[in-house]
Amino acid sequence: MTPAARIAAAIEVLETIDANARPGDELVTAYFRSRRYIGSKDRRAISERAFAIERKRAHLDWWTRSNEPRARVIADLALNDRLTVDAIDELFDGGRFGPAPLSPDERIMAERLAGLPVDASDMPPAVQFEMPEWILDILQTMWGEHAAREITALNRPAPLDLRVNTLKGNRADAIARLAEDEIVAVATTMSPIGLRVNERANLTVARAYKDGLVEVQDEASQIAALLTGAKADRMTIDLCAGAGGKTLALAAMMKDGGPLIACDTDKRRLHAIEARLKRAGISNVTRKHLTGLDDPALAALEDRAVRVLVDAPCSGSGAWRRNPGARWRLTPERLDQLMAEQRRILTAAANLVAPGGRLIYVTCSIFDGENQAQADLFLDSNPEFRAIPIAEVWKTTVRGNAPTDETYLTLTPARNATDGFFVAVFEKVED
Repeated sequence: MTPAARIAAAIEVLETIDANARPGDELVTAYFRSRRYIGSKDRRAISERAFAIERKRAHLDWWTRSNEPRARVIADLALNDRLTVDAIDELFDGGRFGPAPLSPDERIMAERLAGLPVDASDMPPAVQFEMPEWILDILQTMWGEHAAREITALNRPAPLDLRVNTLKGNRADAIARLAEDEIVAVATTMSPIGLRVNERANLTVARAYKDGLVEVQDEASQIAALLTGAKADRMTIDLCAGAGGKTLALAAMMKDGGPLIACDTDKRRLHAIEARLKRAGISNVTRKHLTGLDDPALAALEDRAVRVLVDAPCSGSGAWRRNPGARWRLTPERLDQLMAEQRRILTAAANLVAPGGRLIYVTCSIFDGENQAQADLFLDSNPEFRAIPIAEVWKTTVRGNAPTDETYLTLTPARNATDGFFVAVFEKVED
């Protein structure tokens, strides 16, 4: 692709992200999947520019006084690439695969931005921190003096984490197999089955991935699955299975024994697990499409499950390193809706747990309202459950010493170099 064609594609990718509610990384993957003719180097250049612009979106909009993807790209070329107006004009050549020529107003904007720094001293805090004002207020209240460090880490790109499928090998096997395809992986510090790839890699062509030895999963998500303590012959329910990342992890922990039931109300996502299960060599998963929390299938499972995992629908704020544009689509109203939904799901999940069994509540959120406040409210409303301190659970599941002595586990990019995650483990007291 020509440089102009790459710029046109980056604008198209950003327009797609702006117009959809789906995570940005999913949208970018789908974009390239439908355009097989785009080579690997071009894909990398396009996606890197698009995500870099998403991470500096507030800065670019502040300078351009616009919120259009095309304006952001022009500003990025001027402020970050330090291109002259004439050089930008050459890229916007109106050719067959390039973007349309600069309008008079766009040229004036490019001239105004030429030579300016990306950052400016008079930028408001919300622009400096790349956060909507209402979210910044929450985070500053929540994190206090640590807010700047935490938010800065949340704005950085995330590494690629992999979970080793223990049904097919161990970490040493996976490291060696990945090295055969020139992918350098190192052991994660907390998860005993995790690997981290710090350099860009095309994992999908690696034999270790195609053969099901490794699966993409952030280290924090691996820890959340391990803390369930799932084992074969213990009925385990993944109540909000989604795309199946934790379902796969649970299946491996159970050594492909059962019963393991993956439930979700999204039939499309539940169906998509099938290919991943096949690649991983897993056969012990029963998938149930739920029409809602009052589905008769759930009523039939009441008081039967030894482990119930609730990876609750949430803001996804803990994964903003991977989907930076998602913060701009979240509203206070939507956050309230999600917290109400979490409460309903926890109530339904509690009914599934057998006496002596455990309910594991997980979010990939950084907000206390979705995390500790939600867990505390659950305990207040369900006196038959008690919270087990994470350090106690950690010793028998993850092994070793837990990174906290608090009752609940909270992981953040700044403190733990993972996505933002929350885990609470509740046990149903036996009569």
